[in-house]
Amino acid sequence: MAEAAKLAGLEKDAIYRLKLAVDEITANIIMYGYIDNGLIGTVKAIATIDENALTITLEDNAPPYDPRKRSEPKDLNNPLDTREIGGLGIYLALRNIDKFDYERFEDRNVNRFSMKRKRERLINDV
Repeated sequence: MAEAAKLAGLEKDAIYRLKLAVDEITANIIMYGYIDNGLIGTVKAIATIDENALTITLEDNAPPYDPRKRSEPKDLNNPLDTREIGGLGIYLALRNIDKFDYERFEDRNVNRFSMKRKRERLINDV
């Protein structure tokens, strides 16, 4: 993913935010989709670069789960030691990327993360 992000000309901050999002969702797929359900599976990652964005697609065969349906943490303004545990990772992951899509296709979860490419890089690519 880092190599694709560099090829797409993403800035360091955008690479960090995309990596955080992809890592968070991947960890959730493994922990909650596979391990908690007693399953063994894989997560397939595909990087696609077009003139506007880098898109990372994750595909897995875990039970259906749409991260967008996770409710926003209600206690974000409370001190850390008083907050409920859980849910913050998905919230931050999806909030800090340019676009996120989810679909269930046949027996697979398909998560797509997109980050816009830098405008200067687009001009130089032509």
